[in-house]
Amino acid sequence: MLDKLKELLQPTPIAIVDIAIVLYIIYRLYMTIRGTRAVQLLKGLIVLVFFNLISQFIGLTVTNWLLEQVMTVGIVALPIIFYPELRRALEHIGRGSLFTKSSFLAGEERSHAVDELTMALIQLSSRRVGALVVWEQETGLKDWSESGVDLDAVLTSELIINIFEPNTPLHDGAVILRGDRIRAASCYLPLSDNPELSIGLGTRHRAGVGITEQSDAVSLIVSEETGAISLANEGKLTRYLDEKSLREWLETNLHRRHQESFFRRLQPNGK
Repeated sequence: MLDKLKELLQPTPIAIVDIAIVLYIIYRLYMTIRGTRAVQLLKGLIVLVFFNLISQFIGLTVTNWLLEQVMTVGIVALPIIFYPELRRALEHIGRGSLFTKSSFLAGEERSHAVDELTMALIQLSSRRVGALVVWEQETGLKDWSESGVDLDAVLTSELIINIFEPNTPLHDGAVILRGDRIRAASCYLPLSDNPELSIGLGTRHRAGVGITEQSDAVSLIVSEETGAISLANEGKLTRYLDEKSLREWLETNLHRRHQESFFRRLQPNGK
């Protein structure tokens, strides 16, 4: 292993390109798993590789053999340990325009849908009525929409408000949107186990973040305690949005995300 590393580090143009590719892949992997428990596992693997190289360099034969056996088992276990992160990374690649190119909603349709949803969330926020709305993008949410009640109704602010009215049959769970239609209500979503999320956040916020970790959906959450509006996207939570910032984000990003090229998606944070 050490001999191969020495050969790889020879200052040739091919070696430089090879190292650059590997470093970029490692960087993208880190950006994908950043903020998850997988980061600690990755650090552990790096420590094992480091000590394996050191033991081989100074001639600790038994120690080197033991570390190599552990690393062999670790390589087999990697796809299982990193399954959520690998799935998310492959979905990012699959959503690139190299494979598909589509639009979410064009022009007036998108603006109207954003207006209706924004009005509903602002009214719910003013009354401190809890709400969770998930806007489907290119990754289908069929598995989660089937856990709720199928509606297939036109998106209107009045309907959103009525769905989340306390003590009504559908107020529990999430509403899932597809385009300018309400696909389903009272849906159950996966909860995020991101350790970076505040311990003060409840199930509604963790569900909103969780669905964005497993898809490219956008989640909008209204806190029942404070009335604050939050937005979750790509596993990241942005809190305390007002009407202007919420509307601007939706108008800008829901339009832009479907026109990004495959190579643009590979840039850090998708920017």
